[in-house]
Amino acid sequence: MRCFTVLGPSQTGKSTVVEKLGSLEGAPRKSISPYGLNLTEFTWGNEAWCALDTPGPNEALAHAQHALLASDACILCVSPVPEEAVLAAPYLRIIEASGTPCILFVNRMDEPRGRLRDVIAALQDYANHTLLLRQIPIREGDRIVGSCDLISERAWRYREGQPSALIAIPEGASEREHEARTELLEHLSEFDDWLLEELIEDRVPPSDALYAISSRVLKENRIIPVLIGAASHGNGMTRLMKALRHEAPPVAVLRQRLAQAGNVDEGKVAAVSFHAYHRQNVGKTVLVRALREGLRQGASLGGASLGAVQDPANGRSASAVVPAPGDVFATVKSDHLRVPSLLTPDAVVAPPAWTEPPTPMLERILVPGSERDETKLSETLAKLSETDRGLKISQEEGTGAQLVCAQGPMHLRDLCRTLSDVFRITVTDRAPSPIYRETITKPSEVHYRHRKQTGGAGQFADVKLSIHPNERGQGFTFGETIKGGVVPRNYIPAVEAGAREAMEKGPLGFEVIDVGVTLSDGQHHAVDSSEHAFRTASKMGVRQALFEGSTVLMQPVFRSEIHIPSIYSGGLVQIVSALNGQILGFDRDETIKGWDVFRALVPGGALADLARGLRSATQGIGYFSKTFDHFEELYGKEADAIVRAHEASRVAH
Repeated sequence: MRCFTVLGPSQTGKSTVVEKLGSLEGAPRKSISPYGLNLTEFTWGNEAWCALDTPGPNEALAHAQHALLASDACILCVSPVPEEAVLAAPYLRIIEASGTPCILFVNRMDEPRGRLRDVIAALQDYANHTLLLRQIPIREGDRIVGSCDLISERAWRYREGQPSALIAIPEGASEREHEARTELLEHLSEFDDWLLEELIEDRVPPSDALYAISSRVLKENRIIPVLIGAASHGNGMTRLMKALRHEAPPVAVLRQRLAQAGNVDEGKVAAVSFHAYHRQNVGKTVLVRALREGLRQGASLGGASLGAVQDPANGRSASAVVPAPGDVFATVKSDHLRVPSLLTPDAVVAPPAWTEPPTPMLERILVPGSERDETKLSETLAKLSETDRGLKISQEEGTGAQLVCAQGPMHLRDLCRTLSDVFRITVTDRAPSPIYRETITKPSEVHYRHRKQTGGAGQFADVKLSIHPNERGQGFTFGETIKGGVVPRNYIPAVEAGAREAMEKGPLGFEVIDVGVTLSDGQHHAVDSSEHAFRTASKMGVRQALFEGSTVLMQPVFRSEIHIPSIYSGGLVQIVSALNGQILGFDRDETIKGWDVFRALVPGGALADLARGLRSATQGIGYFSKTFDHFEELYGKEADAIVRAHEASRVAH
C-alpha cells in the first residue's frame, strides 16, 4: 500500500480532492477520527492506496505533522488567489521540515481570481524548494477550460463528469506554453547533467526522459512540482494521481528517512504510529503503518505485544491478516504505543523534533459538572494528552484545578466534545487566575513578644526583626546578628521558618517575594521557650512588619517569542504596545523562509489578549511561546481592581 497526506488551509478543497481521487476507479473505503483526520483507502492502477485527509484549521496542525510522519508523499492544496498564499505558509514549513516529497495542487481553478504565476510567486516566498510549474491553464475569456502539460506538450480540455479530451494546443496558449516549458527544463537541468548538455546543444529532449528526471527529483525531494485543477468538477484528478503513482517514492524510502531522523538502525524500524483516538467502551485506538514484514497480533512491537489488529476503515477485526510493508492498520489494547513514535520490536522511539506542534496559546480551567467527575477528569485529560500532542495539561497554581493549554478555541471545543461524547464528563471552562505576587517598598522594624499560658508549660518567645526589600529576583533571604545568646542557636531555624511562613500571604492576599528578614535581638525563657514559640513569634512579627512596609502588587512578565509570516510584522509592534508590552527585537527566521521571530516582554495578564490579537492579525497563523522572566510593580486602578477581585474570589470560596 502507498500512503499520502492531503493537507492545506481550510476552504481549499482537500476533502473533495481525496473524494475524487478515491473514486477514479471504484468506490473508496473511508474512516473518520474524532479529531478530524479522515482515512480513505482505494485502488488505482492495480495498486492499493491510502489517503490521509488532515483537518484544515491551524489549530489542528499537529495532526498534519503526524500524518506526514507516515506518508510517502503529500499533496498541498492551495487557493488560486495570490493574496491567500500566506495561509499555506505553516504547511510549507512543516512539509519542508519533514523532508516529505510534495506535489502542490492549485485547486478551484474554475474560480480564477488572479494569475497563476502570481500565485506561484507568492507561495515561493515561503518555500525553500523551487516551486516548478508542470501545467499551464488554457483559457477562454475569463474561464479556464483545460490545461497543457509542459513535459508531454499535450493539451486537455475539461469535460464535466467525464475524462478530459485531448486537443491541440490553442494558438493563444502556444507562446505561454513555450515560455513555461523553457523555464521548467532549465530548472530540471540543475539536477541532471545529461539534460543540461541537451539544452546547451539545443536538442529537444524526449518526453520519457523528462518524466524520468522529474520523477527522480521529486523522489529525492529536490523540487515541489505544481499541478492545477478543480476537484469539485473532477478536473486534473487523473493527472494528479498519475504524478503520485510515477513520482512518489516507495515505502522503503520513508523507512530510511525515518531511521535517519530518529537516529535508529534502519533494519530495526518496524512501523510508525501516527494517530490515536479514544472510543467509548473500546479504549485507545492507534493507527499504525507497517514498514516491514512480520507484524501481526501478538508480535513484539514497541517492547510489548501488539494488541488486536483491526481494519482502520470499519473497525472490524483483522487479526488473521498480516499487514504488508506500507499497510495501514488500527490496533486496540496497545496502550504502550505512544503517538507519534517510531517503533522497533523492542522500543518506542521518540519522533523527530519537527513533529513538535506549535506551543498552545489558549489557557483555560476545566470545571467538572459534578463531584463524581472531578477525580475522573484528571485521569481522562492525561489520556487525551497522550493522543493529542497539541494539548498540554497542568494544574493551576493555588487551586490545583485542571489547567488546559489548547491550540485555540476550536481545539478547546473539540476537547470538551470528546470529554462529553466518549467519557461522559461534562465540563465548563473559565479563564485561569493570573499569578500575582506582592513585595514591600520600604524597610521596617518590629519587636514582637509571644506569650501564652496553657495550664502546663507556657509559650514564650521574644524577637526583634528588621524587614527590608531585596533586589528584584533575589527572593527571600534571612540573616541574624544575635549576640550573647539572647536567642539560643537551636531556635534560630524556627525564626527563619516562621518568617518564610509569613511570606505565604501578604497584606494584599498574595505571596510575598524579594524580602529580607534579619533577627537582631530577642529574649527566651529557660522553661517556656520552644521552637514552636519562636516560629509563632517570628511569623506574627513579620506579618505585622509587612503591613508597615508599604506593600505593592507585583505582576508577572513573560519573555515571549512570537513567530509570524513577514508580511504581518508591521502590525505586531502596535499589538504588543497596546498590551503594555515591550518589543526587544526581531530577526528573520533563519530556519523558515518568509517568517520573522519577535522577542518581547509581555505582562502575564495580557497573554490571553496577545493570543487573540495574534490570531486575528495573522488569520490564525501566528503563534508564540513564553517563559517567565520577572515580576514588576503594578500601581493604580488596575492594581486596585486586581486586589479587589482576588479578595472577592477568596471570600466566595
